[in-house]
Amino acid sequence: MTIRKIGVIGAGQMGNGIAHTCALAGYEVGLNDISTEQIEEGLATINGNLARQCKSGRITEEQRSSAIDLIKPIDSYDKFGDYDLVIETAVEDESVKRKIFAELCPHLRDDTIIGSNTSSISITRLAASTDRPEHFMGVHFMNPVPVMELVELIRGIATDDGTFNKVREFVKTLDKTVAVAEDFPAFIVNRILLPMINEAVYTLYEGVGSVEAIDTAMRLGARHPMGPLELADFIGLDTCLSVMQVLYEGLADTKYRPCPLLVKYVEAGWLGRKTNRGFYDYRGETPVPTR
Repeated sequence: MTIRKIGVIGAGQMGNGIAHTCALAGYEVGLNDISTEQIEEGLATINGNLARQCKSGRITEEQRSSAIDLIKPIDSYDKFGDYDLVIETAVEDESVKRKIFAELCPHLRDDTIIGSNTSSISITRLAASTDRPEHFMGVHFMNPVPVMELVELIRGIATDDGTFNKVREFVKTLDKTVAVAEDFPAFIVNRILLPMINEAVYTLYEGVGSVEAIDTAMRLGARHPMGPLELADFIGLDTCLSVMQVLYEGLADTKYRPCPLLVKYVEAGWLGRKTNRGFYDYRGETPVPTR
C-alpha cells in the first residue's frame, strides 16, 4: 500500500495544520470534526494561512490553489473507507480518543493505518483499544505544524515494521525531520519541555519572578525564542496540565507534580491564547501579564 489519501480527525490548531501541510505536499486530505461549523472554521484557517504563505513568497499562487482543492470536508467516519492513513488530533484525553477509534475502525479498510497525534498518552494502550494495533502508531507533529520541522514517531509494542516504515517515508515527503521516540509518557519533546514550563509556573507561584521577568529572563538569558509562560499560553494551559498529569501518573515521580497555579488557571478557564486569557491577557492591542 502506498499512502495517497490522508484523513485528519479534528480541525483545530493541530488538525488544520496537519491538513494544510499534507495538502501542500500533494496528498488528498479529508478533514473531519464533530460539527460542520468546526470543519468550516478549520478550512477558513487553512485558507488564511496559505494566503499568508503566498503573500510572503514561501509558496506560489498555484501551490496555494492546488492545496485548497485537495482538502475535502468529511462529515462522517464512513467516508474514510478508502483512505490509507487517518490521523487523530483530538484533545489530550484518553477516553475521547478511545471513543473516536471505536467509532472509526469499523469503516476503515483492513490495511488502513491509524496515527495519533497525542503528545503524551501511551501508544500501546491506545492501539489496544482498536482492531488494528499492528497498524497503529504515534505521529506527533509540533505546533505550528506548517512551520515546525520535527515529527516524533512512536511505535506501540504491537506496531509492525511495515506500518512504521510507511509512516516514516510519508513524514519525509512532508519535508519534516523524524525523531523516533520510545513509548514512554510524553515521549521526547514534551518529556523535556513541559516540566520546564511547569517549573516556570512554580517560579511564578513562589514569587521568584513576575510573568514578564520570567519570560524576559529565559528569552535573553537562555536564548529561547519565546518565554516559557508565553509558550504555555500558545500551547494551551489545559494541554500543558494534561501532559503534566500523564507524566506524574505514568512515572510516579513528584518532580512532575503539576503546579497548583497551573491547575487554578485551567479551572478558571484561562487557557491561554485560545480563550484570550492565560498568563497574559490578549483582549487588548498588546498582551498584558495577568500576574
